Amino acid sequence: MKKLFVGSLSFQTTEDVLADAFAQAGTVISAIIIKDRMTKRSKGFGFVEMETEEMAQAAITMWNNQELDGRSITVNEARPLEKRF
Repeated sequence: MKKLFVGSLSFQTTEDVLADAFAQAGTVISAIIIKDRMTKRSKGFGFVEMETEEMAQAAITMWNNQELDGRSITVNEARPLEKRF
């Protein structure tokens, strides 16, 4: 499994739309849009887990700097979560 960061999402984009879009590049394990705890509104970014490294690379090639729901999105490999103190 390979996790991808997806940035510059439209606030109207849903997790289903995100999963369907990335499914064009291969098997999507999960698609999550990060939401504000208080307002429950999208923060404009999320994560998609692809089944294999090859599918993840295909998704990056297919979607990075492309338009989804009227916004040009950025797609790259997700970095590990850094510890916060």
